[in-house]
Amino acid sequence: MNTPNQFALLRQRRFGPFFWTQFCGAANDNLFKFAFTVMVTYQLSLGWLSPALAGLVIGALFILPFLLFSATSGQLADKLEKTRVMRFVKSLEIAIMLIAAAGFIMGNVPTLLACTFLMGLHSTLFGPVKFSYLPQVLSERELTGGNGMVEMGTFVAILLGNVVGGLLVAIPQTGPRDVALACVALAVIGRLVAQFIPAQAVTAPDLQINWNPVTETWKNLQLAHGNRVVFRSMLGISWMWFFGAVFLSQFPSFAKEVLHGDAHVASLLLVMFSIGIGTGSLLCEVLSRRHVEIGLVPLGAIGMSVFAVDLYLASRALPAVELMGVAAFMAQPAHWRVMIDLLLLSLFAGLYSVPMYALIQLRSPATHRARIIAANNILNALFMIVSALMAGVLLKVNFSIPQIFLFTGLTNAVVAGYIFLLVPEYLLRFVAWLMSHFVYRFKVTGDEHIPVQGAAILACNHVSYVDAVLLMAASPRPIRFIMDHRIFAVPVFGTLFKLAKAIPIAPRAEDPAAYEAAFAAAAQVLREGDLLAIFPEGGITRDGTLQEFKGGIMKILERAQANGLHVPVIPMALTNLWGSFFSRIEQVNGQAKAMARPFRRGVFNRVGLRVGMPLVAGDVQPDVLQARVAALLKA
Repeated sequence: MNTPNQFALLRQRRFGPFFWTQFCGAANDNLFKFAFTVMVTYQLSLGWLSPALAGLVIGALFILPFLLFSATSGQLADKLEKTRVMRFVKSLEIAIMLIAAAGFIMGNVPTLLACTFLMGLHSTLFGPVKFSYLPQVLSERELTGGNGMVEMGTFVAILLGNVVGGLLVAIPQTGPRDVALACVALAVIGRLVAQFIPAQAVTAPDLQINWNPVTETWKNLQLAHGNRVVFRSMLGISWMWFFGAVFLSQFPSFAKEVLHGDAHVASLLLVMFSIGIGTGSLLCEVLSRRHVEIGLVPLGAIGMSVFAVDLYLASRALPAVELMGVAAFMAQPAHWRVMIDLLLLSLFAGLYSVPMYALIQLRSPATHRARIIAANNILNALFMIVSALMAGVLLKVNFSIPQIFLFTGLTNAVVAGYIFLLVPEYLLRFVAWLMSHFVYRFKVTGDEHIPVQGAAILACNHVSYVDAVLLMAASPRPIRFIMDHRIFAVPVFGTLFKLAKAIPIAPRAEDPAAYEAAFAAAAQVLREGDLLAIFPEGGITRDGTLQEFKGGIMKILERAQANGLHVPVIPMALTNLWGSFFSRIEQVNGQAKAMARPFRRGVFNRVGLRVGMPLVAGDVQPDVLQARVAALLKA
């Protein structure tokens, strides 16, 4: 690995100051909001703002700017230099916190409500520039790890902000003053750290700002909708915020009414949730081989549903007792199951969300990236509002809190399944991820030669029925395959390759129309700037040796050159697959058969993929390409 891991990024100027800037901002948001909520609920008596409504009003005021100003903030982040925007936002935070400090010290609730709205504006301005900054400074191999660090840092900051805010405001006599000092100090620290974030190139300097938030919001949503995978990923992220908001909003009532714990038990639930999200976010880099691996998204969705349902089963029949503190709560074995469910539920939510954020950043054009992220923030806010309304309606019709968790978990399974059917790429990558982690021990070398963007042809030896699946697992991008038409008749694999939009090809003598259609489709793939994979041997080897390469690749290159494209060809070699269950090693009635004897080599077979240096189109000949692949097999 010649790129730093996610923790090493903290020591680099391009990431470290940015990480701590956003960490301070998230911590300050939550310290301020929670301390304000506690003060209104427990320390002030207001006839016009009851304690029951205080949390809802504060939350709504904080979310409102996301709906009103996200479209504008996305335009500003695309048009202006991002470091300049971040420094302005952090300076604005200092001004807001100075006003809030006066509000805390004087106990002036209207002032603090106004500051709540302004802190929401601060976060609205920071969001698009935050997520559009990362793909400018991180490579594709660093993007998942960087997003995992940001997601982990955000939830740790939320947790610390809530805990510190609650502790400070509860100090007799000096609590409001101490909160005021902490808020201003965090804002100042964030601004000082932001000074060390390096400047980046402006992505859309000629953009004309549309100050109408309604028309610009609609324009941004249409812009995102133009890229199907990006838009569906935005919906998936928004659904995760819907899902998480249901649980987070119910923690106080769940702790008191169902678990029979005091306020400290509610805080413990928040701690478990935050630890889970942080752990899942950090695991993404390890489980993805440091690529943007959206195969983790279905895994995350499955885990979210499984542990939401088990949380219902674990908590539906707990006996009513006197309110317990943390020690008494943790002394009950039944409560450990509840905490583990919450931990794993949120861990899988981290696995679900981080690859989606990275995918949006990777697949969005740089000139429009911040506006697309702004559109995502708008959708997130709308989904969170709908989640609050849904939870309120379910409570009105006498759903218990465990039943709300069950309903949310089952709905998650339906929604996730629908998204994955709409965008099969998620399921395909999930299958590839499972195959490369749990059927084989898959090692890839030289994958830096697979281009992150632009058209290219991948040429690989053909050993088994799962070769294409393993190539999917190794590539940071979707691949379109040209494959023998007969493989589409194989159960399961045929369906899988149809979902992958593989291109069937038949011999010209057998089906001239299918033969020509395959080359026309291949030319279209390259014109669109995508990856095209071929198996130049023309079929799966029957004896484990490398077969003669056919001339089809020359026809593909000729058509590409006729379209003005000079496409590199990347040689690849799959190793140690011969003899596995999916290779044609078994002799049945004198014919080489695959999938005849399960576990003939045990489980977790060690297989590999070696990727060679790209060949320029002018140097490619079938025998030259075959020699390159043969050399990789012997390496």
